[in-house]
Amino acid sequence: MTGSSGAEFVATLGDDEVEALLCDWTSWARPEQLAPAGDWTSWLLIGGRGSGKTRAGAEWVRAIATAERPVSPIALVGETMIEAMAVMVRGESGLLAIHRSDERPVVRGNMVHWPNGAVAQVMSASDPDRFRGPQFAAAWCDEVAKWPDAEAAWDMLQFSLRLGDCPRQIATTTPKPTRLLKRLLADPRTAVTRMKTGDNAAHLAPDFLEAVVGRYRGSVLGRQELDGEMIEDLPDALWSRAMFRRAEGVTAERIVIAVDPPVTGTSRSDACGIIVAGRAGEGAVVLEDRTLKPASPLGWARRAVASFHAYGADAIIAEVNQGGDLVKAVIAQVDPDVPVKAVRANRGKWLRAEPVAALYGRGLVAHAEGLTELEDEMCAFGADGRAEGHSPDRVDALVWALTELMLVDATRPRLRGL
Repeated sequence: MTGSSGAEFVATLGDDEVEALLCDWTSWARPEQLAPAGDWTSWLLIGGRGSGKTRAGAEWVRAIATAERPVSPIALVGETMIEAMAVMVRGESGLLAIHRSDERPVVRGNMVHWPNGAVAQVMSASDPDRFRGPQFAAAWCDEVAKWPDAEAAWDMLQFSLRLGDCPRQIATTTPKPTRLLKRLLADPRTAVTRMKTGDNAAHLAPDFLEAVVGRYRGSVLGRQELDGEMIEDLPDALWSRAMFRRAEGVTAERIVIAVDPPVTGTSRSDACGIIVAGRAGEGAVVLEDRTLKPASPLGWARRAVASFHAYGADAIIAEVNQGGDLVKAVIAQVDPDVPVKAVRANRGKWLRAEPVAALYGRGLVAHAEGLTELEDEMCAFGADGRAEGHSPDRVDALVWALTELMLVDATRPRLRGL
């Protein structure tokens, strides 16, 4: 029923009947928003921005929590506690908004309680160890491609899914070529559903469709963020994921901490890129990404100095284009004995990064585990000097670290490989 006939029909209904109609999800959901049939353990729902994946996740949780035999307890896992509560629970398509008034749950602390006794616990994927204590019968995991330590969080969650006859989970996300997403796609126990932003056009603001969808349609970013495609590598990118080697059995020798400070230290400023890297034989190894956001001057200086001492580094390499002597002064305020080498960018980001990317192409750089955000930014780094529209702070710091370790001293032996 559409158009004026639909409006006329709704006008004949009472408030309770309208509410019942709005909450009758199966009668107006798109087929791909409904749980697939079959014997699956994980339902991976990959969709573009605004495609309706959050509503699908919330409705799946509502269905199992309010069933004749409720499934409980349920884990509600977001990238952070704030995002999980704001999107999954209190959001426009979240749990509180989609229930009828007589079955609507209430929130107490980080727990969601249904009138029938079912409960859900809101959790953050940023702290995988939090999954060691609780146990669950089901889980909804939102934006798993954004989780900072995704594989560790997912693995710990699997150990806690041990209640009930058949523990299941749904993962809703905009795609990124992360190791966890690739793992789930390859798992025969995963049911995969894909959705596009345009599929949900009837429920999106016209201005959004015109300004955002119209602008990015067909672009690489649009294919990922709107069409829900998992884009492995950007065309003509300096780095591809095939270039990343794991640092197994590699011992770092000379270690440096590279810092790319932001211009300001407000919540809206760029992050402070902080990368720990070391020389390893005739190559190099990237040991840790300690990038900080928001990053006040004292905040990033303390983290850089702490990294210096934790790794027994030789020096802090700090870009001083934006801060000049102030950058060295801030570090000295934290620890005046830490040696600081100031570097200044005289060329664009892309030109500075090219020789470092060439080192990767020759197999001379290895990565420690857990550098997903850095690797994502490297693969998104474009010729305009930005990564997905943002300043590539991690890449900047990486380039300074590897330039210092591998390219500055022309008298070092010729590099042959790790």
